[in-house]
Amino acid sequence: MNDEDTISRRNFLSIATLTIGGLIAAGLAIPAVAYIIGPAMKRDNAQNWIQLGSTAKVELGSPTLVKVKVERTTGWIVNEEEISAYIFTENGRDFIVMSNICTHLGCRVRWVEDQQQFFCPCHNGVFDKTGNVVSGPPPRPLDRYVVKIEGDKLFILGG
Repeated sequence: MNDEDTISRRNFLSIATLTIGGLIAAGLAIPAVAYIIGPAMKRDNAQNWIQLGSTAKVELGSPTLVKVKVERTTGWIVNEEEISAYIFTENGRDFIVMSNICTHLGCRVRWVEDQQQFFCPCHNGVFDKTGNVVSGPPPRPLDRYVVKIEGDKLFILGG
């Protein structure tokens, strides 16, 4: 053997220590980076259908208020929120699901049975039973949800 071909004990230990240290650092860094970046890179392309309940619980000819709790995940944060909506049907087959939030300034509307209208207490906005503006400052009808029925269960598309 040649003196140039041999590695000194000091050089060997330096290289071994750096290699082991690099492997340990990579073993810790890769999962840490995946944990930090993973939720941001995750794409949820699935449609999020929210079950409102049975169609049998909806009164014919009168909007029915339904409240549902939904968990939404953003990154690592999980929020639970309550969605309120009015469900309307004349025949028990065709359903309209409307938001209970006024399109003027975001106040909650309520159904007044004896007047057969939705009323917004903030600025006197009035809507008919299908959510169309009757009077007041609201610029458009109540927002509607996309609806699907499976069996006797009613679902809305919640994005």
